[in-house]
Amino acid sequence: MTVYAFSSFTYSYLDRARILARSLHRQHADWHLCAVVTDMPPEGTLQTDLLNDFDSVLTVEDLLREEMGERLHSWLFCHNIVEACTAVKGRAMAHLLDRPDAEKVLFFDPDIAVFDNLSLLTDALDTAEILLTPHQLDPEPRENAVAIGDNEIASLKWGAYNLGFVGVRNAPDGEGRRFAKWWGDRLLDWCQDNLPKGLFTDQKWCDLVPSFFDDVHVLRDPGCNVASWNLSQRRLAFSDAGEITINGAPLRFFHFTKLGPVGDQMTRRYAHDNPEVLEVWAWYKRAVAEARPVGVPDRYWHYGSFSNGCNIPDSIRHLYRDRADLRAAFRDPFDVHDGFFNWLVAEGLLPADVRQPASDPSNEVRP
Repeated sequence: MTVYAFSSFTYSYLDRARILARSLHRQHADWHLCAVVTDMPPEGTLQTDLLNDFDSVLTVEDLLREEMGERLHSWLFCHNIVEACTAVKGRAMAHLLDRPDAEKVLFFDPDIAVFDNLSLLTDALDTAEILLTPHQLDPEPRENAVAIGDNEIASLKWGAYNLGFVGVRNAPDGEGRRFAKWWGDRLLDWCQDNLPKGLFTDQKWCDLVPSFFDDVHVLRDPGCNVASWNLSQRRLAFSDAGEITINGAPLRFFHFTKLGPVGDQMTRRYAHDNPEVLEVWAWYKRAVAEARPVGVPDRYWHYGSFSNGCNIPDSIRHLYRDRADLRAAFRDPFDVHDGFFNWLVAEGLLPADVRQPASDPSNEVRP
């Protein structure tokens, strides 16, 4: 039986995903690591060359083409880059659970690096069927209103569990499979960054998991899913032997969310008296720079633009997503020959000469 791990990303995040793959393989060479890619390789590059750090590859077409048929491009157009990569996670988990040798399936965000053995994850799934990690393990002091706002209130807003990691055990007709089916269904239909509707991609849905499913384990190990939003209660240190610890326990995996100004700001806020955190961040930035793939333009995403190269603003995606008449009239909105692009220009919603760069998902406001 095999432990399957997977990550979901586009080629613009491949530098980070390579760090995940290499660091995970150093600890668990026997695990099968799958890349789930909601993208097409840039012209002049080969998928096999770009993704050779992974044991296998699943594309959005592999996961959804049979289910959606000709509606796949319409579905993709309804999602920005973060929503699209997140929306396939449930179907990818269910797909891997269908493999006859799959004993356990673990998801990791591509901006995670593994620093120590992760057997505590698979050990926890010996008795549980669903494994979650919360954003915070300890309450903030009452007098620290800033930390309460940044961390506890933010978790109330964006979700209590960080879905940069989730694990399930494969049991016939078990809760892990039932969770993967439910989660996949919800993400296909409702993976939106839409806080007014109570939605934040996949995270808010999993607040319901302990209510809907049995055999759920919330892992409270301080070395798992360490990130800027829990550094106020987790202190990083280097031991005399060179090991990295969190509150005295081994650092298992660190979630380097928001590589850029937002991540730097939050990290400095809560690691100002813990410079070892900044050293780990500096290492990660160097590693990402060294892992940058050749031939992939900055902020590249095949589904980020119309077929003529014009960037697709989120407002246009929302318009198309919210109007059934537009989805019925324009089945492939990416293709300028399908008519949607010309309709937008005629309506004054998208000037024909707009050439905006795609937004950088690393600077979103929350994990």
